[in-house]
Amino acid sequence: MPAGEFDLIRRFFLEPSAKRAGGTVLGIGDDCALLDCPEGTELAVTVDTLVSGIHFFPDVDPARLGHKALAVNLSDLAAMGAKPAWCTLAVTLPEVEESWLSAFSRGFFALANRFGVALVGGDTTRGPLSITIQAMGLVPVGQALRRSGARPGDLIYVSGPLGGAGLGLKMLQGLTTDFDAAAIDALECPEPRVALGERLRGLASACIDISDGLAADLGHLLAASQVGATLDVEHIPLIESVRQFVRDNQDSDLPLTAGDDYELCFTVPTDRQAKVDSLLERLELPGQCVGAIETTPGLRIQRHGQPIALKLSGYDHFSQR
Repeated sequence: MPAGEFDLIRRFFLEPSAKRAGGTVLGIGDDCALLDCPEGTELAVTVDTLVSGIHFFPDVDPARLGHKALAVNLSDLAAMGAKPAWCTLAVTLPEVEESWLSAFSRGFFALANRFGVALVGGDTTRGPLSITIQAMGLVPVGQALRRSGARPGDLIYVSGPLGGAGLGLKMLQGLTTDFDAAAIDALECPEPRVALGERLRGLASACIDISDGLAADLGHLLAASQVGATLDVEHIPLIESVRQFVRDNQDSDLPLTAGDDYELCFTVPTDRQAKVDSLLERLELPGQCVGAIETTPGLRIQRHGQPIALKLSGYDHFSQR
């Protein structure tokens, strides 16, 4: 007998941890979850949808998909300096495959348990494969990181290497004969920088996660802060396979526009630079200062002091490219 909706929820998505999580008054099993936000905190809420054939290949390892579906939301919370707490999950399935669901939930809960995230509700329905997750986190009142705080003179940092996911996508699409497991991992198993995001409260003046490419996402931060910037591409951290691809193909755009990196881009007043460098070292992150905020609007990109132009912008679902 085929599994029904409530049986699917019970078998694959009802974790005891959801009932034990602090602040969860009522989790899965009623019409709504009931959550208790501690006094002195604000609730940060984000939502992302991943669609088969758009955001992931239909034959992707479902355990990796479960990880990534949650990771991209935790990255948004990290960009706000929020501590992850709860999430909801809506899964649309073309059919019930118990082995697929078992692997997906295993990958999902492995990451959720690492960061103390309780699954407190959601939905299952039939249709083209897609996953929607809403994640919620807590941040002390008035301490959330925003895109709008950058000021002229601030330094621009990225938390880790860029372009790996973009190269991994090229590999899976057969657009390059190169292969590197680290690039595939960057695409399929991004690591949300939650610990860094929380510790940047009080240090960073502005922050955004890099989902659509550094150039595009930094552009959003600049627009929100009403400032401009100069970016030095030679300072952007890269994994070795990306460095070689950029060199061999003369493709400076890849680490700037490919997207799906889920590193943090943040700005820091110069008098806090030493503290940020020390923080990155303690967290064992290869982050780098890659530029500076300026008064003149717009993003200027240079290599060894010489201006360069991008052939592409960042990822946009509705662009015509």
